[in-house]
Amino acid sequence: MATGRTHRPATRSRGIPEATVARLPLYLRALTALSERSVPTVSSEELAAAAGVNSAKLRKDFSYLGSYGTRGVGYDVEYLVYQISRELGLTQDWPVVIVGIGNLGAALANYGGFASRGFRVAALIDADPAMAGKPVAGMPVQHTDELEKIIEENGVSIGVIATPAGAAQQVSERLIAAGVTSILNFAPTVLSVPEGVDVRKVDLSIELQILAFHEQRKAGEGQDDTAEDAGTEAPAAAAKPARKGPDGDVPAVMQA
Repeated sequence: MATGRTHRPATRSRGIPEATVARLPLYLRALTALSERSVPTVSSEELAAAAGVNSAKLRKDFSYLGSYGTRGVGYDVEYLVYQISRELGLTQDWPVVIVGIGNLGAALANYGGFASRGFRVAALIDADPAMAGKPVAGMPVQHTDELEKIIEENGVSIGVIATPAGAAQQVSERLIAAGVTSILNFAPTVLSVPEGVDVRKVDLSIELQILAFHEQRKAGEGQDDTAEDAGTEAPAAAAKPARKGPDGDVPAVMQA
C-alpha cells in the first residue's frame, strides 16, 4: 500500500478552491452514511441538506471534480464516495504520529475513525519518560527521543500535536525537520512554520467562545424585544468582570 510520504493529493494542482476542499469531507461524511444504508443515488438538494450547505454551492463544488450528476436521477452515491476519497487522498495509507499523550492525546489515539478514513496511527509519542512503553489504544507510547527515527521508518508526513502550548512550537520544528509537511495542532497556540507546511488548528476554547458570543447576542435580542413591548429602552448590559484562566491557557485535558 502506498504511504503518505511519496503521494500527495492533487487538489491544488487541479485548481480546486480551498473553500471547496474544506467542504469535501462534509460531503463524504454524508455520502458514507447514505452508502451504509445502501442508498444508490441522491439528489443535490438531499445531499446539500445532509451536508449543511445549499444545493447551488454543492453543484458548483462538484463541477470542480468533473461530476455533474444525471438530471432526474441525481448523483451515484458509491461513485461520489470514490471520487471525493480519491481527491482527498484517502484511497491510500497516511501514517500519522500523535505527539503528547495526555488525556486529549489518548482520546485521539482511541478514536476509531482514523483507519476507516485512510489514516493509520503509526506511533504515539510523549516527552515523559514514565509514559514510555505504556500501552494506549493497544500501542506502546514511545519517547520523543525516538521521534525522528519513527518518522523516517514509517514515512510519516502528517503529525498531530496534542502537547501543552509551551512545547508545541519545538515539537512542530522537530516534526518538520524530520520530514513532516502537514500538522494538525490541538495545542492552544499559533505555530510558526515555513512555507510548504500546512497547519490546521483545532482550538475548542475558541469555538466555545464563538458560541458564547452568539448566545449573548441572542439573549440581547430577547431583551430588546421585551423592552419594545413595554415601550421602554432596554438598559445596556453590565460589563462582566473577565475571568482569568490558568497560566499558559492550557486546558487540564492537554497534559503532556
